[in-house]
Amino acid sequence: MMLSLLKPSSGSVYMLGNKVDSGTHKLWEQVGYLEDATYYPGLTVIENLDIARRMQMISDRQSITRVIKKLGLDAHKNKKAKNLSLGNKQRLGLAKAMIHNPKILILDEPINGLDPAGVVEIRKMLMDLSKNFGVTVFISSHQLEELSKLVDRIGIIHEGRLIQEINMAHLEQSLQKHLVLDGRDKTAMEHILAEHGYMSEKSTDGLLLLEGPATESPERLAELLVRFGQPPTQLNIVTEDLEGYFLRMIQSTRRINK
Repeated sequence: MMLSLLKPSSGSVYMLGNKVDSGTHKLWEQVGYLEDATYYPGLTVIENLDIARRMQMISDRQSITRVIKKLGLDAHKNKKAKNLSLGNKQRLGLAKAMIHNPKILILDEPINGLDPAGVVEIRKMLMDLSKNFGVTVFISSHQLEELSKLVDRIGIIHEGRLIQEINMAHLEQSLQKHLVLDGRDKTAMEHILAEHGYMSEKSTDGLLLLEGPATESPERLAELLVRFGQPPTQLNIVTEDLEGYFLRMIQSTRRINK
């Protein structure tokens, strides 16, 4: 819908103060996008980018050199696109999206196929574009761990509906915590905890205690177990990650809709 490929069932989409529709030609001068890393397989990286330059009506040929350098494609600029690795094909797709210095970048799975070093490079580049050049970057991805390192706001979409939108700073406060305990005699530990008001359940990692007194004052719990002759061999506070939060929100939505 943001690219005017689908019409919304209701409402309208606006970007940079302009309504998004198939006739808003001027808007695309300020928007770059990557859905699939499309390219002409028989043409080189430079030739593919020259076509993108001309389609964007950019007269400055140095725009190709600049974007090649920014995306780390200099060593591959004369290779045919079909001979690039999956990661470098993705870089080429990103270069085409960025060649006209857009104010908005819309990216679908932008780090697909990249090795760990490439992922870090693209992450740093996108953060630099956002923080130092004022580019707004929209990312759609299933790689939630990587998203949590990059974005400052997330939207959770389930079955075509936006079920939550939240700032990352607020998200960190909403993540659930739990405490994991282990010891020589988990059954004895469980009885001691129950007698002193701590509710626990067995898991593959040991005893699991949900957020509350246990996570707020784990040292008291450790002292209690030591006093009764069951010192813990493991005591960890585990914070929910973005994937866990995502799944919890979806499950909550399903329960509400039943």
